[in-house]
Formats: sequence, C-alpha cells, structure tokens
Amino acid sequence: AKAAEPSDVLCTLGAPWHDASYDARVAKCKEATGLRFAILIHDLIPLLRPEYFDVGRAPHFERVIAGILPLADAVLTNSKATARDVSAWADRKKIALGSIPHAIPIGAGFDKPTWGSLPAGLHAGEDVLFVSTIEVRKNHQQAFRIWCRLLRELPRDKVPKLVFAGGWGWMVEDLRKAIEATGNLDNKLVVVSSPDDATLAALYRGCQFTLFLSYYEGWGLPVSDSLSFGKVCVASERTSMPEAGGRYCQYVDPDNTTAAFETVKNLVSSPNMLRRLEGELRDNYTPTPWSTTADAIVQALFPGAGSIKDSAEV
Repeated sequence: AKAAEPSDVLCTLGAPWHDASYDARVAKCKEATGLRFAILIHDLIPLLRPEYFDVGRAPHFERVIAGILPLADAVLTNSKATARDVSAWADRKKIALGSIPHAIPIGAGFDKPTWGSLPAGLHAGEDVLFVSTIEVRKNHQQAFRIWCRLLRELPRDKVPKLVFAGGWGWMVEDLRKAIEATGNLDNKLVVVSSPDDATLAALYRGCQFTLFLSYYEGWGLPVSDSLSFGKVCVASERTSMPEAGGRYCQYVDPDNTTAAFETVKNLVSSPNMLRRLEGELRDNYTPTPWSTTADAIVQALFPGAGSIKDSAEV
C-alpha cells in the first residue's frame, strides 16, 4: 500500500477511545510520514457527567482523549456546545490544543429514505415518538411519568400511545420494572427495539410529534431528524439541543416534569396548536443535508477545496 505523505490527513470521525493505544499509533504515524491528524469530537459526556455511565468508563475515556487532543492539527465538533466543552475541559486539564475546536453543521434525515410499515398495533397519527437508546441520560423516565399523569387526567382515548424506539441500554432497571408493572401503561406504551431505517422513517412520518428529553447531548440527532420529517419536537433545553432544534421545538427542563407535562398536554389537547407549529416548520425549516456536513469537514481540512457534490459531478 502507498505510504502516507505530508499532504495527507488522517481524519478520525468515529470513536477511537475504544482503542487504548490509538494515540500512540497516531503519534508514530505522524512522526513517520508527516501527515496531519484531525478528529471529530462528538461529546465529552463521560468526563463531564460520569454519573450517566458505568463505573470505570470515565478514566479510560479520559486517558485516550487526553492523549489524542494534543496530536490533533484540527479539532472538529458536532456542535458549538461540544466545542465549548472541549475548550473548557482542555483548559482545566492544561492540555495544549493544536487548533481551536471548530463546530461543523450536522445533517438531518435520511439521504435515501425507504418507507417501511409501522409495527403491529401502531397507526398513523395516534402516537408520540421518542427515538433513542433507552438509557438513563436520555430521560425516558420523565416521559413515562408524563404519560402516567396524562392517563390520570384525560380520557383514555384522548391519550396517544407513547413509542420508545431504541434498544435497551444501561441504568434503567427501575424504569423497565415500572413499565412491566403497569402492563406497558395498559398498552399505551410501545417499545420498538432497535428499528431499522425503513421502520424508523415510518415511525417519524406516522407520529403526532416527538420527544427528546435528554439531560446532556453532543448534538441531538433525533431533534433535527424529527424536524426534517416535519414533526414538532418537545426537546430538552440543555446543552446542544437548542442548536439542533432552533426555534422549531417546544423546549422543556428535563428536571421539571410538571412543566414538561403541561407542554405535552397542550400539544395532545390542542390539534390546532400542533397544526400551526407544523405549518411554521413546513414553511420555514430547511434541513441540513449530509452533503453539507461532508463539505464542511473537507473545507476545515483543505480550505478552498470544492464541494463533494461538485467533485462527484465532474
């Protein structure tokens, strides 16, 4: 294979912290070839909020990140919030960054959507969708409590089904037991485990609106995905999620279930309000295509380079 050259860039877009020796191998490669190294940081949540993870993950994550950041000639992030987190954390740890963290725009939706069918028992327009791995940080517990109260205060036929679309994660044993104890909220809660893209597209298209109540995110893809499907999102007001949703979400405090309940109840009980919000979204929101994300990465690494789309058409 052809050896790397100084004009080349090794760009890591994934999760290198799973490899304890990654920083050493990058350093060796840079020294041997002179190439540049760039990394995309999705979040520093294990370092900033370790209570959302199993014991022992944060030290391993920190060791790898602390080794990688000084090697990076370009530090990219998925949001301004993450860029601020990286700068602040590096400053506290006295880590000299090779470049100022640079946020790139993140795409939304599916480039080539395939419309699947709704899972059995679900019907278009009759549910509210929460897309995420079911784990403690994502705050499904708040959604569960909201639906418990909706079922106490509204006629049962006026309460939409709540759909959790995602696999079971960690530190949610109490929530799982509560769901089982209530018979999935008397069949008003449906768990669609790890849906494929076709099913997920059908779920977005068929829901009334979506929820994303997370305590902490690097970006918040389910927020921008929801908007790209024309669906209003009740989203957490924390960290990067207002960047993902702009003015098109109904924002709530993930710690204030009473206020979040009122926001959800208003949408459930006021179809005209929901239609008005959907109309504003339809008329004014423009999803960011994934090609824009790719172009932003290329421009950050090679200023003045043409767009990927233009190159593909030549």
